[in-house]
Amino acid sequence: MKSEAAGAVKHAGAGARRWRGTGQALCALLVMGACESKTPYIGSISPRGGIMGDVVTVFGGHFGRERNESYITVGGIVPTSSAYLEWDDARIVFKTPELGESGLIYVHRGDKRSNAALFANQAVIPARPGETEPGIEPRILAVRGSPASIGQAITITGRNFGAAREDGGVFFTWDVEPPRSAPAESQGPFLVEVSARDFGYELWSEREIRVRVPDGAASGSIEVRTSRGERSSELFEIAPKPGTKSYRDKRSYAISYGVDVQVQEASSANTLYLWVPLPADSASQRAAERLSRNREPFFDNHRGTSLFKLTDLTPGRNAAVVLSYLVEVYTVETAVRGQQIKAGSRTAPLETACTQPAPLIPSNDPAVVKQAAAITGRDQNPYSKAQRIYQWLVTEGGIQAEPLPDVPGGAGAVQEALEKRRADSYLASLLFCSLARAAGVPAIPVAGVLVDKSAAARRHYWAEFWLEGFGWVPADPALGAGAAPPSFALRPDAQSYYFGNLDNQRIAFSRDQTVLSPMDPRGRTAGRSREYALQNLWEEAAGGLESYSSLWSDVTITGIYAQ
Repeated sequence: MKSEAAGAVKHAGAGARRWRGTGQALCALLVMGACESKTPYIGSISPRGGIMGDVVTVFGGHFGRERNESYITVGGIVPTSSAYLEWDDARIVFKTPELGESGLIYVHRGDKRSNAALFANQAVIPARPGETEPGIEPRILAVRGSPASIGQAITITGRNFGAAREDGGVFFTWDVEPPRSAPAESQGPFLVEVSARDFGYELWSEREIRVRVPDGAASGSIEVRTSRGERSSELFEIAPKPGTKSYRDKRSYAISYGVDVQVQEASSANTLYLWVPLPADSASQRAAERLSRNREPFFDNHRGTSLFKLTDLTPGRNAAVVLSYLVEVYTVETAVRGQQIKAGSRTAPLETACTQPAPLIPSNDPAVVKQAAAITGRDQNPYSKAQRIYQWLVTEGGIQAEPLPDVPGGAGAVQEALEKRRADSYLASLLFCSLARAAGVPAIPVAGVLVDKSAAARRHYWAEFWLEGFGWVPADPALGAGAAPPSFALRPDAQSYYFGNLDNQRIAFSRDQTVLSPMDPRGRTAGRSREYALQNLWEEAAGGLESYSSLWSDVTITGIYAQ
């Protein structure tokens, strides 16, 4: 896939036709986060396992009284018309296609797709290795905790996992919707890794791994990867979710950015550390492929940054760091059944961390607490509380498209934005997170760039909030308020769409603020506010480096590939 995308990258000046969007007409939202035409959902299937060619009954709802143009996919394969034996609004009976592989079943109705159900294809279930089987690659013997919800802890037992995780990881089947035009053999397997940022790794030892099910995971296989190799487990099942989330319409961006340094005064034995942000990795933005870089980093991936160490710099000479990446971004669309959302567990690491005040998120400020209480009232539902906060922001928050350089980017910025009802996308994202955390809803700000119709990248900020058993839900108060750059293709239903949904015309560089530690106890650090990433450190000078200047370039889009 990576080589295909890289080979198909088009130059940014190749014409405006790539900005015509997906070509799919999206319905107007009746309530925020849900379409007027209801999304189909699968409650259960029977039988849950067998061989391809068996007759399977799907139970659920919103399938439609007649099939018409609706269809089912099994492992990315669409059965022939003759395979459908019965179809009504709550039940479908069909024969699974002979060529199916993964056993993941979806119901497609119009432009909507149901949650996944797992048909355990006995022909592809991995055999459990015996204890005496030779080899040093990881071996999974059992998975405890299935079925499990998003965010719930499970335990993987086996051997050869290694005493520590190091560069290893656990990968789940990813709940992505590949285009129907793509050939079946190119539609999988798709995997999403357990997120360390979401406190997903709780224990890693030679014979046992304990992780939390990551956002975007679907029923399917689990894979453990280490430096010794990789091995898939038996099939794993995700518990029914209180709604659906789809990832679709992949768009790949080739980007370039970096920093130039000019030294004015320096003596021998000097060092300059530069923390250069990397494109963020999430269920909707896949791990970026590095295309090029002009020098090797000191640490390749240090908390979402590449750390470069420039040593013995000479006065009057320039030094530069230039990076180029290919980033895959997906449109995210959710349909949450709000009445099924429960208050989260404040003891879970993610929910504890993402409801606490932070330097940029003063959720304990009395004015913020008072406003959050006024907005949410007696509401105890996390989803509807986040919805109320979003609606208040887009209608009464005074959000405007142009950045507010006269408003400070650090301490006091959120309080001032709240008091004056004046915000840009940066302040709107921080204010949403502050109000959400004050109301007990886990939330994080996201920083990156919007890509406009001319393929220019403009700094932009939005947010995500966490729902137990469902995962991260996006919200973009600025675009919801219509505060978009004039050259950005803003949707006509922006206010309703940007609560629960997110377009693929953006690239994220940080999810929550990245907290970095200085490398030298005597170093002189420098931060940067309102940049395309939220991190506390960008530069650190040490030793004999007395005076220098740095110019951080904007992110440049050098190519776009739309699938």
